[in-house]
Amino acid sequence: MSEFPSVSEEEFRQVSEFLYRRTGMVFGETKRYYAHRRIAERMAALGLADFAAYFHRLRTDSDCEIEQFINAFTVNETYFYREDHQLRCLTTDLLADRMRSKPAGQPYRLWSVPCSTGEEPYSLALWLLENWPEVDTHEIEIVGSDVDTACIEAARAGLYGARALMRLSPALVEKYFEPAGPDHWRLVADLRDSVQFSPVNLVDQESVRAHGTFDVIFCRNVLIYFDDASRRMAAENLYESLAPGGFICLGHTESMSRVSSLFEVRRFADAIVYQRPRGKAHG
Repeated sequence: MSEFPSVSEEEFRQVSEFLYRRTGMVFGETKRYYAHRRIAERMAALGLADFAAYFHRLRTDSDCEIEQFINAFTVNETYFYREDHQLRCLTTDLLADRMRSKPAGQPYRLWSVPCSTGEEPYSLALWLLENWPEVDTHEIEIVGSDVDTACIEAARAGLYGARALMRLSPALVEKYFEPAGPDHWRLVADLRDSVQFSPVNLVDQESVRAHGTFDVIFCRNVLIYFDDASRRMAAENLYESLAPGGFICLGHTESMSRVSSLFEVRRFADAIVYQRPRGKAHG
């Protein structure tokens, strides 16, 4: 850490609490080096060797430093067709279930949160085009949201390297991407335009409510960064964001049953998902 400004134990505690209050993310002892490095990187980027000066800048949100600070702490590991068993479940079971109870003419709304740099919400659009014969007979709205505003801008650009495309066949890459320099490809404009992107904070009720309600939510590998209280808060906000009978898909290491009793567990051939009971009001 000698190349970075130093951060003491007490300073680390202060800034970790600041991050927790705003995002619900917990960076404790097991992630200390990662968190310490991110704090020091922000200090170095601003030319500050004194933590007190940086923390003052952070608390006063000078130059929108809170946004930059949060962006520095988000983890954005993803790629196209990640956990594709859930995509199969979407087109085999979830949309069919929603069709049985959804009034005719209403759009089907899908939410990818966090969306990172766009691979997951764009995967939804691509998968539907390739695997759902009824895609042209229904109105589909796909929204991608993230607390990291830099990720949202990258998602809108739709520019990806080879690793992001590793699960896609060469035929799909040729069909839906255009070469954009050495080992980079840009998603075609029609697919980029098919997804709306917006910022969201899952532990902020108003931030979540502003997005309306959805038929299916993909919320994968984010609750693992929260403590129990933040997980419950996020779960309640996500519950309110589901239409009655709507579904939520979590990451393969996550279980909503350990977080909240609001949801019903549904086991389909391809995936275990969680459903907001039909006609049941929260509280």
